[in-house]
Amino acid sequence: MNPLVSILVPAHNAGAWIEATLESAVTQTWPHLEVIVVDDGSRDDTLTRARSFAVRQPGRMRVVSQPNSGASAARNHALRLAKGEFIQFLDADDLLAPDKIALQLEALRAAPPLALASGTWGRFQSDPSATRWSDEAVAHARSGVEFLQLHYETGSMMQPGAWLAPRALLDLAGPWDESLSLNDDGEYFARVMLRASVLVPVPAARCHYRSGLAPSLSRRRDDRALVSLHRSVALTTAHLLAADDSARSRAAAVRAWRTLAFELLPDAPTLARSARSAAAVLGGPSIPLGGPAWVAGLACFLGWPLARRLHLLRNRL
Repeated sequence: MNPLVSILVPAHNAGAWIEATLESAVTQTWPHLEVIVVDDGSRDDTLTRARSFAVRQPGRMRVVSQPNSGASAARNHALRLAKGEFIQFLDADDLLAPDKIALQLEALRAAPPLALASGTWGRFQSDPSATRWSDEAVAHARSGVEFLQLHYETGSMMQPGAWLAPRALLDLAGPWDESLSLNDDGEYFARVMLRASVLVPVPAARCHYRSGLAPSLSRRRDDRALVSLHRSVALTTAHLLAADDSARSRAAAVRAWRTLAFELLPDAPTLARSARSAAAVLGGPSIPLGGPAWVAGLACFLGWPLARRLHLLRNRL
């Protein structure tokens, strides 16, 4: 059995990286694949470069465009077009190791239906050979509940390109939430993994995550992004507690809200207060969580917004 894998690439102003990303997709050792690029209203040459690349891959690539609607909308568009039995999401500046998909499919063959494969990911800026690989605590989770507990307890994460999912599982989880602009992947994959029969770690399957880019969505601090971050935590902790309302999960949710309260300062004090209130409602402490001990000490005298501002200022020096 040789299932078709759909590699879905949302792209926005990614002209500098899109060709390398597509090269890593089409050179997978797994031969049965299609690549779908959705250009999300790019203002640079992303669409031109993607179309030029597709001409050299007849029958294997499809490139479409849409008005700028956000990454989640682009991924939903790609999902509607995808024909594969398995889905690989790949951001337009990231790279897949050549055997990434083949290794995960091999592992999934021995797993029950609706199993979700994870892999190893690492950060790089320009040279993928210099990728810094890390052993994330969540990479060892075998269920969605355990993953989310570890995520909030340790701060570890899984980059979206590290997953390989059966299309049937994604259909059960529902579409990407297009109202979210920041941490949309965290909320989406929380739904996916909580519906998975089991998580299957495949450490040898690797994804290179390009970090440190100035226009990266994950670096945004504007009002819309921070509202999205707050809402994504609200949704994800609700997903977790709906699946497992145990003492450990409630403590993990409290930690999520306290960490968010720290992250939102000083730019969004109202949202930060809301996060602290959410932690208190769950029965935990409402003190923001993050940074070195001196920040909490200063907050006792100056308040959390100013203490956090001084913390950020010191980090920039």
